[in-house]
Amino acid sequence: MVGDTLLIALYAAIGAAAAGLTGAVALRLLRNRSVALSLAVVAAVTVAAMLAGTMLVSWAMFLSDHDLWVVTMVCAMAAVVSFAVALLLGRSVVKGSQALAEATRALGDDGSFVPPATAPTAELAHLSRQLAATSAKLTASRERERALEASRRELVAWISHDLRTPLAGLQAMTEALEDGMVDDPRVYHTRIRTEVERMTDMVSDLFELSRIQAGVLALTPTRMSVYDLVGDAIAGADALAREHRVRLVGAGVEQVPVEVDGREMSRVLANLLVNAIRRTPADGTVAVSARREADRVVLSVTDGCGGIAPEDLPRVFDTGWRGTDARTPPAGAGLGLAIVRGIVEAHKGRAAVSNVPGGCRFEVHLPAAV
Repeated sequence: MVGDTLLIALYAAIGAAAAGLTGAVALRLLRNRSVALSLAVVAAVTVAAMLAGTMLVSWAMFLSDHDLWVVTMVCAMAAVVSFAVALLLGRSVVKGSQALAEATRALGDDGSFVPPATAPTAELAHLSRQLAATSAKLTASRERERALEASRRELVAWISHDLRTPLAGLQAMTEALEDGMVDDPRVYHTRIRTEVERMTDMVSDLFELSRIQAGVLALTPTRMSVYDLVGDAIAGADALAREHRVRLVGAGVEQVPVEVDGREMSRVLANLLVNAIRRTPADGTVAVSARREADRVVLSVTDGCGGIAPEDLPRVFDTGWRGTDARTPPAGAGLGLAIVRGIVEAHKGRAAVSNVPGGCRFEVHLPAAV
């Protein structure tokens, strides 16, 4: 009895293996053809394996012609149904694949991707979702690139304008000096030095911004107190504040430690203070504060500029943004706040701005030192 069972299993295995090997060869030859054809081959292999094993076992058991005919008819019906189901499934998969391919072609043409309404398989549905997510990312990237390109064009126009004015003045003053038309050359020498310093500062800002945007800004973080950092910045901006008759207040500064590049962070505070002083009317106040919030240190500079238009708040830190003419500082190129954001983000922090009664508040959020 056991021997007969083993013999039947052997014959069935031989038949199934022969059908499976034939199917594997067929699938390899048809690997670049339609998935519907591959599904039909899989169905054919399944039925052929069953039929081959059954026929070999029937032959080994010496079934009668009638019984052999009955077994053959059953296998044939199973083959027909299997082929029909395989073809229907293959047609559905092919149709879904074609719809997905058409949608993907639109992604390559105009960047838009509209996923098909239905997907015949979970894999195609997953692929459709991934393509939709990729399309959204590409759309956002294109929007950022367009915004950056517009910002670059504005920056080039503003820089050209800001350089043209001092260069024209320098040319006029040098020609006057050459022609001996100046009673006191020292006055023109002072003006020339002032204009050269303005252009030098502008070039320095451009160089700093280019390093930030290229990701090559080298930082040397050291542990220091925010109190000392703010105190040095206020001392450096005191002369400008006196010139504009603006009062600097730094009473709300806590002595909390941070790990930052002292030179770069001093530039951040200097840019914020200069920006605030120039935009605050005479007899106004610029307040500086620093406090710890959980694992962050928040530095803030509050001015009396009168506020920023709500629609302009998202653009304040953009390269080249200078707002309205009333808020444009003398010889400003719109680089100071862009440099602030770049340096702060290089420190794993973030810069923010909000309106407050009578002015606006610029905040710098930095990781607190442990």
